Amino acid sequence: MRIFENANYPFLAWRRRAYIVSAALLLVSIGAMVRNVLDPSLRSWANYGVDFTGGTIVQVSFANPTDVEDIRAIEGAGDWEIYRYGTGDEFIIRMPTFAQGTEQDASEVVKATLDAEFGENAATVVRTEAVGPKVGQELQRKALLAILLSLGATMIYLAYRFEWRFGLAAVIATAHDVLLTLGYIALFRTEVSLSTVAAMLTVVGYSLNDTIVVFDRIRENLRLPHRGQTHTEILNRSVNETLPRTVLTGPSVLATLLSLAFLGGPVIRDFALVLIVGTVVGTFSSIFVATPILHLVEQKWPHREKKIGSSASASRRQSATV
Repeated sequence: MRIFENANYPFLAWRRRAYIVSAALLLVSIGAMVRNVLDPSLRSWANYGVDFTGGTIVQVSFANPTDVEDIRAIEGAGDWEIYRYGTGDEFIIRMPTFAQGTEQDASEVVKATLDAEFGENAATVVRTEAVGPKVGQELQRKALLAILLSLGATMIYLAYRFEWRFGLAAVIATAHDVLLTLGYIALFRTEVSLSTVAAMLTVVGYSLNDTIVVFDRIRENLRLPHRGQTHTEILNRSVNETLPRTVLTGPSVLATLLSLAFLGGPVIRDFALVLIVGTVVGTFSSIFVATPILHLVEQKWPHREKKIGSSASASRRQSATV
């Protein structure tokens, strides 16, 4: 980290290039969402999973040791979401429809498919739960409400803890990160489940934390004697001073998430990939989006500091006159 100990990179001088990159990524993200909505075969900006669209959850238990990949390889199980339940040979199977296009019950379809592949009575259905479309719609509203409330509460906190300029810049940067992450989900048709919502909320928290670290250093430096430094120079110095922390945190988080993505299996892969995108975007925005926006807000509405020394001198002059 000694490489960045005395870093003096002109980040704010590169802000126009960062604007171009952000604008291009936002256009791609919004374009992917609009394309999915207009596509007659999709009609939705995202690929909602069973938790949101409704379906059936079937828990099965195998008499002999069985692997998840063996079940996924079965013909007709391509749209099943399968993961191991507990430490034994029990598995959870999520099905997107109640009866898989037939009049049979979902548990009977699963039982018949598994018996045909592994032999008669090789698997036993332990339980079956249905998730109705009404529940799915309610989850959609609650997920959206959770993200909006978190952004609103954050802006109020930052406006109180720091100043309204910091709160506004932080919320814009976080909204930027959320839009880009949603764009990734729309572009690659990542299945949106409850774990995806959890990943989105984690992205919001990571992005805000990264931004607040930079803003806290900016606030500290603004309180110190400026010594002829301009507002741009103070912001630039603050970002450089937090760079060692950013370089340590970002790759450490990414190393963990990459391990989850490649070694954690298909069930957790989408969750990890969403977090990887959010981490990269959040680190980028804390340097090239949040700080430049704070600079723009300061240029638009300059902060007027109270000149205590001048006021005191004026008071003394008035006293001497009297």
